Amino acid sequence: RTIELILGLPPMSQYDAGATPMFRSFTDQANTTLYTSVKASVDINTRNVVSINPKNKFFDLSKEDAAPDVAFNEDIWMVMKGKKSTMPAPKHSAFVRVTVESELD
Repeated sequence: RTIELILGLPPMSQYDAGATPMFRSFTDQANTTLYTSVKASVDINTRNVVSINPKNKFFDLSKEDAAPDVAFNEDIWMVMKGKKSTMPAPKHSAFVRVTVESELD
C-alpha cells in the first residue's frame, strides 16, 4: 500500500486497501546510531549434526530426488512435530488419462 500511495496508484486488491501504510517507518532525518551486533549463542558448525532418527542419519542432497522419500519426510516430520510423533501414511495420487485405440489403427 505504501508504494501505491507514493506513486498515486489505486489499491490493486482489498488487502492493499486495508493495509496500514508504512509512513511511520520513515523519518525526515537519518538515524546514525551505530549498530551493535550480538554474538551468536550457538556454534553454527556444531548444530543439527545429530539426526532425530539414527537409521536415516545422512541423506544424499547433492541432486534432486536422491534421498529416499519416506525416510526423508519422516525425519522432517519428527523435527517439526517432535520425536514421539508419528508421521501419517503418505498419500499418493495420479491423474490418468485413458484413451481407447480405434479399430482403424
